[in-house]
Amino acid sequence: MELTGIIAISGKPGLFRVIAQGKNSIIVESLMDKKRVPAFASDRISALEDISIYTYDEDAPFKNIVKLIFDKEGGKECLSHKEDIKKLESYLESILPNYDKERVYQSDVKKIFQWYNLLHKAGLLKAEEEVKETKSKKKEETEDAKSSKPKAAAKPKAAAKPKAAGVEKKAAKPAAAKKAPTTTKSAGRGK
Repeated sequence: MELTGIIAISGKPGLFRVIAQGKNSIIVESLMDKKRVPAFASDRISALEDISIYTYDEDAPFKNIVKLIFDKEGGKECLSHKEDIKKLESYLESILPNYDKERVYQSDVKKIFQWYNLLHKAGLLKAEEEVKETKSKKKEETEDAKSSKPKAAAKPKAAAKPKAAGVEKKAAKPAAAKKAPTTTKSAGRGK
């Protein structure tokens, strides 16, 4: 599961994929409706790969939670985030029994399931074997493309032009701007 480049923006629903970087912002694409919008430095942006869930031991990265849900569901969608909160909490407890119930709020639990389903619908959740196979296929394709290209014959270097003996070009000096003589006339009234 590759979550690189997927972000959450506070105040905006859903998840976003970083597309490009602008002068004063980044351009992001919504995973829900594929609309592109700018995200500014004043927005509170969180990368999914940096988010973790509080547990009584060590914090569990969001990526690990997604993998646990993916494995439990067999690669399918999980419960909707609109289900009863008790049902969602018991599901989370079944995959992560030591999550901190006091520090992980109900809204956080809902976000976990909402984000998982968004990532699933966007096709970003794949088993590790599929990801490795895809990367190895791409690598093989690029290696095949490189080996199938015929190497260009070395071009002979152009002969240097002979310089005329004793003649050097010097940069032309810009002509000094001529200043107009300054004269002051006194403007008199009534003359």
